Parts: sequence; C-alpha cells; structure tokens
Amino acid sequence: MVNGLQGRLQDVADELVRSGAERGLQIAVYRHGELVADVVAGLADPATGRPVTPGTPFHAFSAGKGLTATVVHVLAERGALGYDTPIARIWPEFGAHGKDTATVRDALTHSTGVPGLPADLTPEDLCDWEKTCALIAAARPWWEPGTATGYHSYTFGHIVGEIVRRVTGTPVSQVLREEVAAPLGVAGELFLGVPEAELGRLARLEDVPGFAEAPEGSPALAVAPRGVRPTAAFGNRADVPSAAIPAGGQLTARAAARMYAALLGPVDGVRLISPDRLREVTAPVVDGVDRVFGNRAVLSNGYAVGRLGTDPDDTPTVFGWAGSGGSYAGADTATGVAFAVTKNRLAADFGTAQTIAALIAGAA
Repeated sequence: MVNGLQGRLQDVADELVRSGAERGLQIAVYRHGELVADVVAGLADPATGRPVTPGTPFHAFSAGKGLTATVVHVLAERGALGYDTPIARIWPEFGAHGKDTATVRDALTHSTGVPGLPADLTPEDLCDWEKTCALIAAARPWWEPGTATGYHSYTFGHIVGEIVRRVTGTPVSQVLREEVAAPLGVAGELFLGVPEAELGRLARLEDVPGFAEAPEGSPALAVAPRGVRPTAAFGNRADVPSAAIPAGGQLTARAAARMYAALLGPVDGVRLISPDRLREVTAPVVDGVDRVFGNRAVLSNGYAVGRLGTDPDDTPTVFGWAGSGGSYAGADTATGVAFAVTKNRLAADFGTAQTIAALIAGAA
C-alpha cells in the first residue's frame, strides 16, 4: 500500500483543485498505526492566497461526531460510564416526557427520539451550551426512545457532550483535548471548539452554488433549522467554530486519521481502546429506516457502518462519519486502514471522498 499511494493521492488532489471541483483539501491515510499518505492541495483562503498545509484545521461539520463518540469510548474503557446506562441517571433533566428510558447507547445511535430543534433557533442560541441543553432536555420525543433511529444532526453533540460533562465535570472539548488529542500529539489539530486565538488557522469555507438552499418542508430543516444550516456563512462565523457544538468538529485530515488509527490499534505506543471494546464499538447496533430522512441507517456505537458510496452489507468492517459539505473520517477493521478527507468547498454530495475512499480501499 505504501509504494505509490502518496503520489497517486497527490495527483488526484491536484487535479480536483485544478479542475475547480475543490478549492483546498487534505487527505491522510494510516495503515497499522503508520502514516502512509499525507496529501494537501489548493488554498485554505482564496482571499489571501493562504495555502492548505498539513496543519490547517477545517471546520468539518458532522465528521466531528466521530470525535465526540470517541471520547465516550475512552471514558467507557476506564469504567466511567456504560453504554446501557440511562441518560437520566447521569443527566436527570433529560428524563422529561418519557425520555427516562433512553440510554447512552441510544444517544450514540441517534435513537433517543429528540432529533429536532426549534425553527427559530439562532447561531447565538446554539453556541449557548446551557440553553441548548435545556431545550433538548425539555423536548418531547418524536418516538419512544430506543425503538427507532433518526438523524440527530445537532442534538447528537449536545446529548453526548452533556453526558460527558456530567460524568467528568469537564466540557467535552477539554476531555477530547486531554484524553485523545494530547496523547496522540495532535492537540493543535483536533478540536470540538477552536480557541479564539487560533481561529485564523482555519480554512475558509465556500458553498458550491445551490448547496446552501433548503426548500420549505425539507426534513433537514427540522433537525438543522434555517438559522443554523451547515453552510459556509455559518461555519465561517467567529463564534461557531470556537463554541462547543460537538455535533461538528474542527480537524486536520492527519489528526482525524490518527485518532481512528488509534482506535484500531497502537499509534506510537498510544491505543485509545482495547481490542474487545473495538469489536463492541464497531459492531452494528441499528439497521433500519431513518425516521427523519427515510434512508437506510446502519449504525454502530457512534459511527455509520459501511464505506461511503457502498452498501453497508458489502463493507461491514468500515466505520466513521461524514460531514455536511463532503468531509469524511473513518477506518476499516479488516485492513487496519484509517483515513480522512477534509475540504473547504461545500458540496451536496460526497463524490470527492467516495473517489478517494475507493482508491485507498483498492490499494489496501
């Protein structure tokens, strides 16, 4: 796999930028704990000409869900929480309106029944941790918790993040930094909220024409209301990437790939979870129709199962999460490969990440 992969991926990245399909991107690949490709191309900020470097963080929207889920597994490894613990035992207010049966596992599999947020929610509201958590805790579930799954676009992050905060007494962003990023040597590249002093390092996002549009009645607006749609204008705000909104994250491809590699096995002596926990973490828990979007959803504990662009039944050893606009990070337990793709030109499809995933899988 090592021979030639860096060059092939660099050629692909350069052509994507040259063609105008992408503005700037990163691709990183680990295999059995070793970095075998670290590719960058294009511009992080077209207005200034700042180039993408391997250390440029991208606001990767829901690709950050994998970071938040990983924090839970690191804590579970230590016995700090259990997947079948009722959330209300940790966060009593969450038990309102019959949600007392919802478990940590339900939160990880988008099954708590509270995917929605008020239609008039503002970015300032979403950046207010206490306010958003109170809204979610007081919400009536759309379905009986644990009986169905439906994409919890933003609420996933606050539910899981508040579980972490209640268990540890520490914000999830700090737990990620101290328990995941720092041990892996990527504390400056893996965030659930970037320090304000480092916001200038972020790549600037831009929308492909039409990406930001969402017609009235779209199920997307029920879980990500118009005021907090995951667009370039939203992600480029100073308050959003610096706030704790752990349904999304800020990351470099090499840092995200390194984290997933450390779930699979040791990376420079650091392993985040045991082999037994890895099997539990990656085993499918949910296989059903998504109650929000109507698609088939195959989920393990905190991750989507299956390689991008393939039937989950054909690639059941792949786990990870994609971000609105086209970023992705994940790993394959069968091959020992972990990889990530970050990009700043937001598109409605995952064509770039799918192409790169297929190329990497073919080389494994």
